[in-house]
Amino acid sequence: MLYASGMTLFRLDGKRALVTGGSRGIGLAAATQLRDLGADVILAARDEPTLRAAAAGLGAAWAVADVSTPDGVQAALDAAGTVDILVSNAGGPPPSLPSRVSGDAWQRGFDTTFLSTVRLVDGVLPGMRERRWGRIIAITSLTVGRPSLNLPVSNAMRAAVTNHLRTLSLEVAQDGVTCNTVAPGYTSTDRLKALYADPADAEKLSVRIPARRFGHPEEVAAAISFLATNEAAYITGQEILVDGGWSI
Repeated sequence: MLYASGMTLFRLDGKRALVTGGSRGIGLAAATQLRDLGADVILAARDEPTLRAAAAGLGAAWAVADVSTPDGVQAALDAAGTVDILVSNAGGPPPSLPSRVSGDAWQRGFDTTFLSTVRLVDGVLPGMRERRWGRIIAITSLTVGRPSLNLPVSNAMRAAVTNHLRTLSLEVAQDGVTCNTVAPGYTSTDRLKALYADPADAEKLSVRIPARRFGHPEEVAAAISFLATNEAAYITGQEILVDGGWSI
């Protein structure tokens, strides 16, 4: 039997979570909720002042780490130690038309969005399998299934992350390790505000969403937090869309 009568549900006491890109936006919202569920949280990000302030607000450990590089991934892993829950989150590549993406931009997108997740997973997976419990969650985008013309690098690399974790889930499910992605729709983050700086453009977009508004980082974080719990142990290899109905 999975649960005993009176058992407290949806708790992460005794678990340790590493959240990359954890100093702001969806990453910070996820770290906050994981902490509130009882997890010990470690934040990793590139911007030290912002990261330091976020970690202080949470009472969390932190590591300055550029996870687009092997050294940065190792710095994050070293700071975290034993990791039970990995939330892989990287900033999105800049917008461009597909025909105008340079070779360097493809390489940066590959390193930042795809290879960072692969390296982080490779670092935490052996311990998860040995302990027979682990949660690997990557934040992607609704554009995995519905590509945006102006985000070709993000479309490609986030799709690669999705399919890598789906494939990995087939191997490690029997070891108690789940692998899922959470795909946000249009969410009120700094990136969305930069892409839709004109309020009129933002309004035109928001009214096309069935929910008639942009999402909040905390709403995406709620899906991430659920996938991290024992209650989600039978959910693996899935893409969870949090998009206000946009993808329907």
